[in-house]
Amino acid sequence: MQHKDLIDLYLKKILEANETTNLTRISSLDEARKLHIEDSLAGLQELNSAPEGLYGDLGTGGGFPGVPLAIESGRKTVLVDSVQKKIAIMESILSELELDELITTYSGRIEDLAIDRPKSFAALTARALSKLSVLMELASPLLVKNGLLICYKANIQEDEWDHALSLQSKFGLSLRSDRTLTLSDGETSRRIVCFEKIGKPKIKLPRRVGLAQKKPL
Repeated sequence: MQHKDLIDLYLKKILEANETTNLTRISSLDEARKLHIEDSLAGLQELNSAPEGLYGDLGTGGGFPGVPLAIESGRKTVLVDSVQKKIAIMESILSELELDELITTYSGRIEDLAIDRPKSFAALTARALSKLSVLMELASPLLVKNGLLICYKANIQEDEWDHALSLQSKFGLSLRSDRTLTLSDGETSRRIVCFEKIGKPKIKLPRRVGLAQKKPL
């Protein structure tokens, strides 16, 4: 089966499961193809530029952008989400599609993953998950040297952007690229911001679960 067909089949099975369990707010197949498949693959060039090694999708929800990126890139992938019910559905679908050797799951908080598997990831993605500074804090202890954090954003306020840039050295990260694109509908804008792990963070990470969001640096 071609990559495109396999990704589409995964999406259809997620939409079927979505009828009984809330995995995505999108129910239309055409809309989901645009906002889950096309949008997920928007960051493929950044992922392909990362060092060889493990890729993780933080706060993966229904497996986007993680599953399309895993299939297209061929990278070993870990889908990370704290909602066990979502993880169980994805595991079932991945097994059915014989993708469970390429793509595995982690059911738990990102801070706990950083304790379990520190400096294990060559690349991480986060789509519409949190503010840039929070994503940087969560990702830093997980990344290998020269590993990439690839953030999918719609709109970034100026204060969010300035705050993130001011914390780069604290997290041992450096802005590598910043790219804006428009999806095929000619309307939906997506910004892909990529940070590279260049050194050790200047503070002990991870902090306690939830602190990155509740008490951002």
